[in-house]
Amino acid sequence: MKIAGNEIKPGAVIEHDGSLWVAVKTQAVKPGKGGAYNQVELKNLFDGRKLNERFRSAENVEAIELEFKPYTFLFEAGDVLTFMDKETFDQIEIAKDFMGERAAFLSEGMEVKVESYEGRPIAVKLPLQVTLSVTETDPVVKGQTAAPSYKPAMLENGLRVMVPPFIDVGSKIIVSTDEVEYIKRAE
Repeated sequence: MKIAGNEIKPGAVIEHDGSLWVAVKTQAVKPGKGGAYNQVELKNLFDGRKLNERFRSAENVEAIELEFKPYTFLFEAGDVLTFMDKETFDQIEIAKDFMGERAAFLSEGMEVKVESYEGRPIAVKLPLQVTLSVTETDPVVKGQTAAPSYKPAMLENGLRVMVPPFIDVGSKIIVSTDEVEYIKRAE
């Protein structure tokens, strides 16, 4: 499906220079001289390269429709993550480094969405928030400060986040999988 260059929005996937790119940032620019254009920061879906391009409204680009399917995370074996299609029960394997540090959020039985293009997985969407236990953190010092301050905490999955002083070892907290940061204490 063709779209005009000024219709590219963040998150849109387009075909450009023979590869697939996702728009990370866009900015509409109207210079005093010349025609308006859309300044777009693109990231290659396959190798992670970044590119800045200008698209004028008269230029047409190919917008790509991706397939989203629900999968269940089964297990990790070495550097390979195994997922099962919830509808057909087919299994796929994805390299752990494909997900980067976000792979630490995966737990057995977790439901995720796998984005595919022509049958090839290009992204794994995690739930926006997960609940994890704090395994290590500094004790709180009474009267240390009147202003809100945060302290480092180690989570059960091995990641470190900054948490408020009232969070202790064993506390369950809700963490954002996108920002890898503390949201609130779990009820």
